[in-house]
Amino acid sequence: MIKVGIYGASGYTGQELMRLLIPRSDIEVTAVTSRKYKDVKVSKVYPHLEKITNHVFADALPEKIASLCDIVFLAVPHGEAMRAVPVFLDAGKKVIDLSADYRLKNVDIYEKWYVKHTSPNLISEAVYGLPELYRENIRNARLVANPGCYPTSIILGLAPLLTRGLVEPASIIADSKSGVSGAGRELQMSSLFCEVNEGFKAYKAGSHRHTPEIEQEVGILAGKDVSVLFTPHLIPIDRGILSTIYGTLQKRLTTAEIVNYYHEFYESEPFIRVCEEGVLPNVASVRGSNMCDIGIKVDERTGRVIVISAIDNLIKGAAGQAIQNMNLICGIPENSGLHLMPLFP
Repeated sequence: MIKVGIYGASGYTGQELMRLLIPRSDIEVTAVTSRKYKDVKVSKVYPHLEKITNHVFADALPEKIASLCDIVFLAVPHGEAMRAVPVFLDAGKKVIDLSADYRLKNVDIYEKWYVKHTSPNLISEAVYGLPELYRENIRNARLVANPGCYPTSIILGLAPLLTRGLVEPASIIADSKSGVSGAGRELQMSSLFCEVNEGFKAYKAGSHRHTPEIEQEVGILAGKDVSVLFTPHLIPIDRGILSTIYGTLQKRLTTAEIVNYYHEFYESEPFIRVCEEGVLPNVASVRGSNMCDIGIKVDERTGRVIVISAIDNLIKGAAGQAIQNMNLICGIPENSGLHLMPLFP
């Protein structure tokens, strides 16, 4: 039995981790924390978990949580994770961090976009937790930096093109739309129903903090530094991300040829579904699952390729991918606990 702690469990990602982990027979969730809801039953905060769990939120120091578990998920904001991770690692625990604190390999770039880093010595050790690209490194990691939701959708959408050198990296534009849960559960005016309902808006155009993460991983795939034009949008749905990615092809290719490349690249991946030619993804088709659906269309008139990817931002974009990483670290089947058929309608 693997003992698991969720450090920062009261947000949307934390509750999704609980929802997916608590029913498992091979996992025991031994600790869930929340400063805000200390000593409050989880089901009081999340009524949908009533009669599913009797857990109570604890406001415990990392040292206490480390004594209760073998592996820890950190679902806390950036800046907080970097203070807790060294404690868990020093206690001999495996850590999966869902914040941005260890995703960027260049500490100067991290500090430019986020805050001053207090444990930069661990950055080089952290493995970027995208199993489709770094599976073997993840298996042997003690610290995994779980990717951001937008980067997951964009990197998975681009990987087959970049590894084959089929697209000009400097031409990449990523246009992403996210459901409101991507903003988290804390009260914000921009997330209020009346502010979001019947609206559709761009935000943080050219300045979103996921940009350097996207550029880092796209650059690794391309084998050179890359600048990506990334614009996120907010749409009035609960969950889901649809990313539309554009790039100039290096040579003339048909849609059918590129679809075939994608099928080959992702043939053995349990959570990637490549759409057949003429079919494009819909966030409704991945809702509640760990799937990433990818569709491709070549615009022969402009010589550009259009890649569209869809994920559930709370699962493949966060908790599901973190559990996928945990399964790899623990040497159990990668899809354990993730046999989630999408919810429809």
